[in-house]
Amino acid sequence: MPILTKEKFEKLAKFTNKPCVSIFLPTQRLGKDVLEEKDRIQLKSQWKKTNEKLRETGLSQEKIDKMGKPLEDLLGDGDFWRHQSDGLAIFMADGFFEKLTIPVNFESFTYIGEHFYLKPLIPMFSRDNRFYLLSLQLDNVQLFEGNMYSIGEIDIKDLIPERLEDRVGYDYEEKTLQFKSQNPSIGDTTMHGQGAAERDRKNEFLRFFRAVDKGLHEVLKEEKVPLIVACQDYLFPIYQEANTYKNLYTKPVPGNPSDYENILALHAAALDVLAPQFDKEKQDKMNQFRDMNPARTSTSVTEIIPAIFEGKVDTLFLQNREDIWGKYNEDMASVDLQDEPNSDNISLMNLAAVKVIEQGGTVYLIEKEFMPEQDSKMNAVYRY
Repeated sequence: MPILTKEKFEKLAKFTNKPCVSIFLPTQRLGKDVLEEKDRIQLKSQWKKTNEKLRETGLSQEKIDKMGKPLEDLLGDGDFWRHQSDGLAIFMADGFFEKLTIPVNFESFTYIGEHFYLKPLIPMFSRDNRFYLLSLQLDNVQLFEGNMYSIGEIDIKDLIPERLEDRVGYDYEEKTLQFKSQNPSIGDTTMHGQGAAERDRKNEFLRFFRAVDKGLHEVLKEEKVPLIVACQDYLFPIYQEANTYKNLYTKPVPGNPSDYENILALHAAALDVLAPQFDKEKQDKMNQFRDMNPARTSTSVTEIIPAIFEGKVDTLFLQNREDIWGKYNEDMASVDLQDEPNSDNISLMNLAAVKVIEQGGTVYLIEKEFMPEQDSKMNAVYRY
């Protein structure tokens, strides 16, 4: 599953046209609904309603048909509809079309404006749930970047030796088997009574892992997110000794990476191990909101939006499945709140979320009962 990169997110965020159409659709991975093509039928219905809304804005049917041609082609692509995830997001404008199949269960929703509506994608860019996964085998090393919803491989072939043999200079397979059979459950990196051959073998592993660590430094040197290692148990203590990255996760993904059916299964196993860390960071942020000096927090939309544009907001909590409509005048730093969406206003939640993500902050979509301050749909923690 290709990862939705921040670069692609920022490209969508910066795109402007009139109109920009954003369509979100819940989809099914398998089962009767897939066989009956209910997702395709639902999109067709949603596009028909969007057609009507676009005509109400004064757009000609000719221009609507031109803009919608890629979507009509998608509706006819039977193979596409047989390979879905949990949600489908479509972004379209005159001369622009982007579709994203991602494991987030959206509600059906269409937004027409001068910018794309990206708030439902925000969980994929929460800083707290991003991580690196190192798949570490003696004959194959891979690095992945992931989050709660997706994972993608990073090309590190020019940075590290791919195999232990490439580093130590001779065939290692027979010695590896001997080392493993004599050391089935090594709990630390100190060898006790195993003899010179085993000590040499462990040192070969250590040399290889130090070379891997050195190469990873080029990717990880500015990072602060967890690096979790998937490897056989007896290798992890040795990699810990070689590692210099400060945020190496203390527990590995259990088992040999090659035993997992595919990268999605390995991704799921990594999330199981990382779950306590992610839950803790989110809870820490919520506790921070409650415990911090009131001058460093806010629940007022008219205060928070200007503060975001000043770069003051570190963490933003938004009530999930809700929105706030209105206008923002950046020159005057003024917010005009309105009760309903119309052709002249925008989603202030979308504006706020996209801006905070662009600035490197953290955004959480939270159900009402878990919001730090439940009386407001928008809560913020300031950097200063």
